[in-house]
Amino acid sequence: MDYRIKDYKAEFLRIYKENITREGSKELLNYIESSDFFTAPASTRFHSAFEGGLCEHSVKAYYRFMQLLENEYEGDFEEKLNISYESVAIIALLHDICKVGFYKMEFRNVKNEYGEWDKKPYYTIDDSLPYGHGEKSVYMISGFMRLKREEAMAINWHMGGFDTRVLGGSYGLSDAFYKYPVALLFHIADVQATYLDETISR
Repeated sequence: MDYRIKDYKAEFLRIYKENITREGSKELLNYIESSDFFTAPASTRFHSAFEGGLCEHSVKAYYRFMQLLENEYEGDFEEKLNISYESVAIIALLHDICKVGFYKMEFRNVKNEYGEWDKKPYYTIDDSLPYGHGEKSVYMISGFMRLKREEAMAINWHMGGFDTRVLGGSYGLSDAFYKYPVALLFHIADVQATYLDETISR
């Protein structure tokens, strides 16, 4: 995939406005624009751990998801999977909205090459709404607009085997993947974006 996108915020907004039009979508976008979504990292030290990383990851996950859907269903995923372009955009662009207000920047003392101490910024977690991960994104989106069941399942389980519920022994993930193939495909797209298209830091 060619991800030479110069402005990920502009691309996010373009995809959102062209595809997501259901009731409540404008209010949700207003919330996103008033939050730290476009400046937040995607993680503290793993993938896209830099300013704007969350938005960049979301856009890359969208294009990976589109590619998987087109390939798996030979360009006819709308009919064969019964999923719309709006649903694709909702799932990919909003799956990590749970990370809004989730990270904060702190500073630590690090010795430089001259043996002097410098203050180096780093991201840490400050979760004001400890509601989980995928399920938290579903909860936050649902405060603005109604999700279809397939959308909710894909967002809820996008972490796949990394989900703490799965690590705790839950069988919900495999049931969701069997019943909602779109959830499996988006998990794969999320992993591709994370491990193939992104870097740890800049």
